[in-house]
Amino acid sequence: MVAISVHNLIVRRSGTTVLDGIDLAVAAGTVTGLLGPSGSGKTTLLRTLVGLQRISAGSVLVLGRPAGQPRLRAEVGYMTQGPSVYGDLSALGNVRYHAALHRSGAAAVTSALESVGLAPIAQRLVSTMSGGERSRVPLACALVARPRLLLLDEPTVGLDPVLRRDLWELFRALAHDEGVTLLVSSHVMDEAGRCQELALLRAGRVVACGTPDALRATTGASAMEDVFLQLIERSEVTA
Repeated sequence: MVAISVHNLIVRRSGTTVLDGIDLAVAAGTVTGLLGPSGSGKTTLLRTLVGLQRISAGSVLVLGRPAGQPRLRAEVGYMTQGPSVYGDLSALGNVRYHAALHRSGAAAVTSALESVGLAPIAQRLVSTMSGGERSRVPLACALVARPRLLLLDEPTVGLDPVLRRDLWELFRALAHDEGVTLLVSSHVMDEAGRCQELALLRAGRVVACGTPDALRATTGASAMEDVFLQLIERSEVTA
């Protein structure tokens, strides 16, 4: 089953083409990495999938429905790149607020906070937290509704290596044990190997899609940064 289907997507803003003919299919129950440098269009693509970005051409289906349909709100969790939470509330207060919006119970609140390692400091105001702690609050808010699809924009930026490892283990468990589909954006190439599937973006275009092993085999490179560089060079020659 396909959870996300994007065909010939074009997004223009102020006369500039931000996404240029994107084709992408994301299988249900997988962890797919959306990799690319800053400015490649990752955030715009995620906003389009949520229904927050007006498109110029193409089609976008999410869980079988056009992106942005009201029925998708309870099924799609979205974590923005910048912390989109209330600093004058505690982590618990923020997650409870999102739980109320989705009519989720206390058990879902506790589970979300525990999943991202915030349970011990759940009573602290977000404004008093460190950057790494603060960045996990919106992730807990995205998890509280137990969505079928999670769209995560740079969820591990600023986190220490141990917490990054733990979060990737959580992402894989959500996909494997609960059938959740995750699309995770990152500009850090060493995170590519943690994904089941990859979509590599550059300058608003998909350079390549496939499993990490398949892309390594295609290029003959072992490090994902070298894989990405070779695929970019090939795409430029083709163009």
